[in-house]
Amino acid sequence: MHDVKLPGAPDGEQALELPDHLVRYYWWAYLRPASIRIFDRDVIVSAILWGQYRRLCDLALEGILPGSRVLQMACVYGDLSSRLAQRLGCKGRLDIVDIAPIQVHHARTKLAAAPWARSFVGDAAEPGPDRYDSVLSFFLLHELPDAHKHRVVDAALAQLRPGGRAIFIDYARPAPLHPLKPVMAGVFALLEPFARTMWHTGIRSLATQSEHYESSNRDRFCRKGLQNRSRLDDAINKAPLIRSFFDSA
Repeated sequence: MHDVKLPGAPDGEQALELPDHLVRYYWWAYLRPASIRIFDRDVIVSAILWGQYRRLCDLALEGILPGSRVLQMACVYGDLSSRLAQRLGCKGRLDIVDIAPIQVHHARTKLAAAPWARSFVGDAAEPGPDRYDSVLSFFLLHELPDAHKHRVVDAALAQLRPGGRAIFIDYARPAPLHPLKPVMAGVFALLEPFARTMWHTGIRSLATQSEHYESSNRDRFCRKGLQNRSRLDDAINKAPLIRSFFDSA
């Protein structure tokens, strides 16, 4: 158990035990104040994502309606959460859950001007009591051990309202001759020990009860498929002729 004080936390909010994979492999990216100062810049995030950050954010926001309820699984660097809160507006609601108190506190600071956006300490793999129109996972799955990937996908789907939509944006299988494939393989070997699974595992296959959801899939990264946007739409209680989508881009 890591005893971490969360500045600005509501009374009674307690830190959870940080998972081993986060402490062991990602401490340098998420668990130090210096990490936030370095990485929480759009230019840095865009460089990490090979210039695709803005485009991927646009895809994440596509289809999310003003006034709706959205759960974001894990805090993210860059301005995605701010854009999402702005898109939802004061009649909407954005909940952001992250297990790292330092990230939650930083998200609260970033979103202080949007009181309808709440950030709290929690485990994204443990479904909460609320239900949402959309659940968003933005480059979270590739940082999780395989068993945890399944739990997070299942938790996302469990928190959808009937007719809701889960959006997963993450790495996908690159084309065999894509020039960045060996570069990314090196990055994964050095810094991202759980990411390579995303090259040969479809997000639908991570869902325990995928038969309850209709889906479609499309991959794209500079037309070669290094990054993946996936949406699972809740098909439960829907009329048979209503189509839902699982998009990747």
